[in-house]
Amino acid sequence: MSFVARPGNSPTWADDLPNGWTADWVKWSVAFASTKPTDEDTEKLPYISNEDIASWTGKMLKEAPEPADKEGRVFQRDDVLFNKLRPYLAKVYHADFDGISSGELLNLRSSDRVLPRFLFHVLSSSAFIDTINAETFGTKMPRADWETVGHQPLPLPDLDTQRRIAGYLDDKTARIDALIEKKRALLDRLAEKRQALITRAVTRGLNPSAPLKDSGIDWLGKVPAHWEVKKLKYLTPKVSVGIVVTPANWYAEEGTLALRGLNIRPMGFDLQETRLISDEGHEFHAKSQLHEGDLVSVRTGDPGTTAVVTEEFDGCNCIDLVIIRRPVEMLPRFLGWFLNSSVAKVQYQLGSEGALQAHFNVDTSKETLVAVPSVDEQSAIVDHLEASLQAHDEAVTKITSSVEKLTEYRAALVTAAVTGKIKALLVADHKESAAPMRVIQTH
Repeated sequence: MSFVARPGNSPTWADDLPNGWTADWVKWSVAFASTKPTDEDTEKLPYISNEDIASWTGKMLKEAPEPADKEGRVFQRDDVLFNKLRPYLAKVYHADFDGISSGELLNLRSSDRVLPRFLFHVLSSSAFIDTINAETFGTKMPRADWETVGHQPLPLPDLDTQRRIAGYLDDKTARIDALIEKKRALLDRLAEKRQALITRAVTRGLNPSAPLKDSGIDWLGKVPAHWEVKKLKYLTPKVSVGIVVTPANWYAEEGTLALRGLNIRPMGFDLQETRLISDEGHEFHAKSQLHEGDLVSVRTGDPGTTAVVTEEFDGCNCIDLVIIRRPVEMLPRFLGWFLNSSVAKVQYQLGSEGALQAHFNVDTSKETLVAVPSVDEQSAIVDHLEASLQAHDEAVTKITSSVEKLTEYRAALVTAAVTGKIKALLVADHKESAAPMRVIQTH
């Protein structure tokens, strides 16, 4: 329920504000600016959408917003734009120019009771976002609206305190964001290093002194002289595709796991979002049932991302994945690492189609060229590669955990500041005061 439906009981995060603060409804201190642009506005004002705003930080992702070529709403410098589509993404922007916004953004204009920068920090706090997210409507594309946002509590200290809190948060969050950015840049470099390690191992082997020969292929370059280069279709009994069209009535609450592209990671699986198909659907598509030692590759989105079917997934089915039946001349894990290498990705890119999402078809997949060492050498390369990647992946896990902790700390800091929990930011007269229940303005 929204705050308006229970005016005597605001969400927990807005309780116990400091002495002298009020907790007013957003709509009493903020105007919803819904003016449509004129032809003249469309010609001269830049356009931004919710996709142009970074989550949580409120940074503009485009260096120069595009000219307006769509309908929307006019916003002014110092308006605060709140993304109503999937609000859990926390896309809130404090405008520093006049423009036109997407219809998915609520344009909120401050009054003399609230500073725009303080309003921005309140609306982008995890407490406010979580409350709005809990009241969205729609399943696949959850949305909020002005009625929901406008009827939420807005902590209101005096303007000097708002200014002090906003300045404090601008400084602290900028430092945290810079540190997070450095750690993410390090993760990017580690990802590049990981990819280079994989590619070198599956195209050059482990012996740096081994004689090389020209593969005759520009993107593959030289390979060990005793290796072969073969098309994928000659290394496996069959290359096919999983279920392409699945009738809705085959999806079931109970049945057989059907792996999709979003479940495939390089040499692994992500089962956060899975679908089951009925026994009838599973039997009807017996040709796309998977067996241990097979490989599955993504066709759409990030073509070529490949995983090896382990015992855990033996007997599963799959939807719109390339199926590479257990290879006869290669170890499945070596082939899997090769297909996840940079040289394989080049082939996927060259053979992919589609404007919105790259799509790799089965016939093209069959023509993928693979460097083939002996089975013994394949085994040694896999063992060496996976041991090397283990240490690398442990470092990535530590940095990722550090980023998550910093992100959580940032969110907690913003919420604490805008609700008066950081005593050093309060007016001196209130420092020693108890924190009574807030005053609710109902007008």
